[in-house]
Amino acid sequence: MSIPASAAAATLPAPSRDFSADFPGLRLPDGGRWHYLDTAATAMKPQAVIDATVRAMGADYATVHRGVYARSAEMTLAYEAARRRVASFIGGEEHEIVFTRGATEAINLVAQSWGRGQLRPGDRVLLSQLEHHSNIVPWQLIQRETGIAIDVCPLTRDGCIDLDAAEAMLTPAHKLVAFAHVSNVLGSVLDVRRAVHMAHRVGAKLLLDGCQAVPRMAVDVAALGCDFYVFSAHKLYGPTGIGALWARSELLAGMPPWQGGGAMIDRVTFAKTTFAPPPARFEAGTPAIIEAIGLASAIDYVENIGVSRIAAHEAVLVRTLRDELRRRNDVTLHGPEDASGIVSFTLEGVHPHDLGTILDEDRVAIRAGHHCAQPLMDYLGVTATARASFGVYSDDSDISALLRGIERTRRIFG
Repeated sequence: MSIPASAAAATLPAPSRDFSADFPGLRLPDGGRWHYLDTAATAMKPQAVIDATVRAMGADYATVHRGVYARSAEMTLAYEAARRRVASFIGGEEHEIVFTRGATEAINLVAQSWGRGQLRPGDRVLLSQLEHHSNIVPWQLIQRETGIAIDVCPLTRDGCIDLDAAEAMLTPAHKLVAFAHVSNVLGSVLDVRRAVHMAHRVGAKLLLDGCQAVPRMAVDVAALGCDFYVFSAHKLYGPTGIGALWARSELLAGMPPWQGGGAMIDRVTFAKTTFAPPPARFEAGTPAIIEAIGLASAIDYVENIGVSRIAAHEAVLVRTLRDELRRRNDVTLHGPEDASGIVSFTLEGVHPHDLGTILDEDRVAIRAGHHCAQPLMDYLGVTATARASFGVYSDDSDISALLRGIERTRRIFG
């Protein structure tokens, strides 16, 4: 089944080049193309990012913040330049960026440092029904320690966080609202400005999980008005093992260290230790030097193309796939029509795992399962969904291969 060229070009100018050529992971040994539709899980890496990390691991490698020799000083400059690059990418300040292992560690850092210091019995945290486990479990761990209550905001019929319901639920007892900026399952986009207004009106802070947002939309934390923002590099065409926490400087200044070790200290004696100011206070041990440089390279790559262009490209693909799937009477679509980069669906009579296995035989990779969002699956009344997610390298050939694979699956299952 082929996709009409007119549909794929409806709102996006013809690309000046084939961006998929930048991604060696999409090329198969026989010269064929891997139809990778699992970018929401982790994005493929462009050659520019691979080259930057190899160079940092090889010819440029040295430790940071410690050596007095020239290469260590140069690597320290490159590492801190990566921090500035992240800050400028999301509209923050250099001293407000803490490097973490990813969004999961960033949320745990906020929970264990800010949460332990600020939350007391009787306080409440508001989450939503669509949150990733990484934005649920850390707050449950804090709940066990502090006795706080966790409230869960429902969704609208099309799978967005129901801010009308959230507004009715919020009270002065709520100290934190923690929402996904973009759902990793449904692709629904949060109205952040309204969420900020509602949270701040009752004196609560707002944390945003930006993992699915930063690869496909411009983010300016200062303009948004949130208090904490987290994301992972590997979903932004960067390496695994690194992500970032942005937090307002006054919040970071009041947060105690979460982990102890080298680099995060001012002075250590057996009688007493004093700590470095943020962000160093939260980066114990030798940092992810190579990964930070890779993240900066990934940001360069994305910004050279243009985040708005990537968003427009993915929007066309989402609309095309949803239109094609809607023509089938055995497919149930989940999420809003204007989902950001993601299409989740179920095929009647076929478990998503079976669909994913058969598609793999046809060189098509999708995500099949609960997507680390089991409460959302319960809410939807399913055990799992199939999820196709797009990136800058995706095109209509990927959709055509997916649709052919669905047809083949249906024939196999009768």
